[in-house]
Amino acid sequence: MSRFLRRRSTIGNEDDDPLTKALAPPDHETPAEREARLAALAEAQKRSDAIDEEINRQRLENKKAPKPVRVLLLGQSESGKSTTLKNFQLMNSPKAFRNERASWRAVVQLNVVRSVRLILDTINDAHAQNSPGSVSSRPTTATVENMGPLPVIPPELLKLRMRLLPLQQVEESLLRKMTPAGSAEFEATHLSPVTNLPYRNRGKFKEIAINSTAQWKGAFGRLIATARASIESGQDIDFDDPNDPGVILHACSEDIIQLWNDPTVKKLLKAQRLRLEDMAGFFLDSIERVTALRYVPTDDDILKARLKTLGVSEHRFDLKAAGNMLSHDWRVYDVGGARSLVSAWAPYFDDLDAIIFLAPISGFDEVLLEDRTVNKLEDSILLWKHVVSNPLLKDTQIVLFLNKIDLFKAKLETIRFADYVVSYGQRPNEYEPASNYLRKKFALLYKQHSKTQRIFYCHLTSMTDSSSTRHILVNVKDMVIRQNLAISNLV
Repeated sequence: MSRFLRRRSTIGNEDDDPLTKALAPPDHETPAEREARLAALAEAQKRSDAIDEEINRQRLENKKAPKPVRVLLLGQSESGKSTTLKNFQLMNSPKAFRNERASWRAVVQLNVVRSVRLILDTINDAHAQNSPGSVSSRPTTATVENMGPLPVIPPELLKLRMRLLPLQQVEESLLRKMTPAGSAEFEATHLSPVTNLPYRNRGKFKEIAINSTAQWKGAFGRLIATARASIESGQDIDFDDPNDPGVILHACSEDIIQLWNDPTVKKLLKAQRLRLEDMAGFFLDSIERVTALRYVPTDDDILKARLKTLGVSEHRFDLKAAGNMLSHDWRVYDVGGARSLVSAWAPYFDDLDAIIFLAPISGFDEVLLEDRTVNKLEDSILLWKHVVSNPLLKDTQIVLFLNKIDLFKAKLETIRFADYVVSYGQRPNEYEPASNYLRKKFALLYKQHSKTQRIFYCHLTSMTDSSSTRHILVNVKDMVIRQNLAISNLV
């Protein structure tokens, strides 16, 4: 017991306390030194009190401020969530992409290389299968019904393929700069036909997927001190960089145009049911413009550009309601749409004001990359039922965007909707009746599976059309704020 008391007494001795020693006046302190030390301590205390006061003031302001509007973007992979987010940025500020044009220029360049790589890999497969003595990997006759034979690749096209090999160097250069260690993953995907019919067993193509926390924007720009108008014109892009990938792309532009317009390539893509023009990030119809040495991406280019993101990204906007009402702090969340990530949606269902659900109706004849037994439209319908029936969302407004109507219209010119949606029956294979059919189908599921009676909000959209999308998003924004005010008994 006596040892314990002695130990306790030693611990409690202020003379041994490091903080006490640090604050103690120095030995042999003069009156002037003491006065200076006390003045410094008083000044430090004054600064500390000011900081505490500011923290308390901000805490009180946050309590008085309107509750932020929280919106979640949902939908399968490549449904248009990221493009919707870009449109929110444009709606909030017409110059939203001013400081990002250099980085989006790199994404457009990567999209061009990706499209060319898809064609070249398909040419390689066809050439290998048609080469004498090769072991053909083509499926049985029953499997390839209506798909057509692979055309023979002429020598001129093989030479063109060789001339485009430097594009691999462009891709590697872009990826090195865009993806610092740990910020990206590579998703190996089949070069799939865009149909739910059986497909050929071809090679793998790797698509880059950037982590949402990666600071890839700004990696391609240069620091400049100039007026904003100059930044808008692309002065942040270092066109004089000798390692600029745009130099090689420009040198290959005529060959890329020749490749895309080659009749054998058209036949090959048709036989493989590959429609590159329906894929996100398609720029092969604008090669001369986007490979120009001083190319600066437009807002529409940025909306079309494809960069797959992983994880959840939060974006904040200060948006006004109709009639110049007070601004509202908006938090828009973009979550991954891959099947493996759907389970990660639930944590974001709490305390939401609205969900924008995107269903790409152009995918009625396509299959999921993750599961080739599942039709894309069927998958959107299953996800829609899952969301509207979730009890956590019974009081959340859900807005449906039947997206990619431009691609939907184009497909109906050559593909029968009823061949993939049997219940459509003998209705006309035209946009108006087909889109109305889908609207009614989603509305019926909403009514059947919703836990409470809610208004059905539905829009037919093309997120790459910024003018029409802006009008739709303004209506959605005002609807959400009106609902928010009604709940608060302010309207």
